[in-house]
Amino acid sequence: MRLILMMAGLALAGITSSAQAMSPQGDWARGDGKARVRIAPCGEDICAVNTWIRPGTRDEKTGDRLVMTITDQGDGKWTGRAYDPQRKLHYRLKMQVAENTMTTTGCVLGGLICKGVDWKRIEG
Repeated sequence: MRLILMMAGLALAGITSSAQAMSPQGDWARGDGKARVRIAPCGEDICAVNTWIRPGTRDEKTGDRLVMTITDQGDGKWTGRAYDPQRKLHYRLKMQVAENTMTTTGCVLGGLICKGVDWKRIEG
């Protein structure tokens, strides 16, 4: 019986770990190496806050944040809206999260201008 409970506990831990791997929450490094962010709950939303910016990077600073209202679509896909209070811009947002990678795509002007960014999860 003890062995069965231990195996069940390990299976549940694996499911929880897998679910966390598909979540955008955590620490991420931007693919171009110019920024790191921490994604975590902030009130009813989720915020991405710059925790490090490479010196000399224009228009960004540590502490800048992006407020996201997103919905889990399953299979690591998230969609919703984001607000950048520093630039006073609203974005349509799509995120694809895998265990250690994430791609974000933000669109403005009704989807006329979109930009994608690749991220790598920082283990810590």
